[in-house]
Formats: sequence, C-alpha cells, structure tokens
Amino acid sequence: MRALLALILLTGPALADANIGGKTVDCYCTDTNGGRVELGQTICLFVDGRMFMAQCQMSLNVPMWREVAEGCASSSLGQSLQPSLDPGLVDANI
Repeated sequence: MRALLALILLTGPALADANIGGKTVDCYCTDTNGGRVELGQTICLFVDGRMFMAQCQMSLNVPMWREVAEGCASSSLGQSLQPSLDPGLVDANI
C-alpha cells in the first residue's frame, strides 16, 4: 500500500504539468512570422542578421528555441523545367 501511495505522489507533479485548472496546456514555439512550430521540430531562423538551425525545446516549463547548427540546410542544385524521367501514364490533373 505504501509503494502505491509513493508511486501516486511521485507521478502527480509530472502529470500536472500538462494541465492548469483542468485544461490541457498546448506547448509550442512560434517562428518569425508567428506560425506554430511543435516541440522537437527544427527550422531555419534568421535573427539579428544571422541564420541558424534551431530546435523548439522546453526549458523550465517554457518553450524556447535552442541553436543546434550554424547556418541553414539548403540546396544549391538548379531546377530543371523538364522532368528527368518520362512520367508515362501519370495523370497531371489529380
């Protein structure tokens, strides 16, 4: 019985983090345009003249951006106007 009581007391605070006044709290970050970014997602941010990859993380129960890499992932490949393969019987109106 004591073990069950101890388990309930230890898990109580962990479960309480997602609820305030009985309502579920949605934690997320916002990008520079005000768009919603879920916890764990990584995006390219441009702040104070520099670009970097940042991940939405929690710190002391507050969502925040953490820099994970300098610069941003990008592709320098040119785009071709013609497909590289014959699309065959693909319906373009789908």
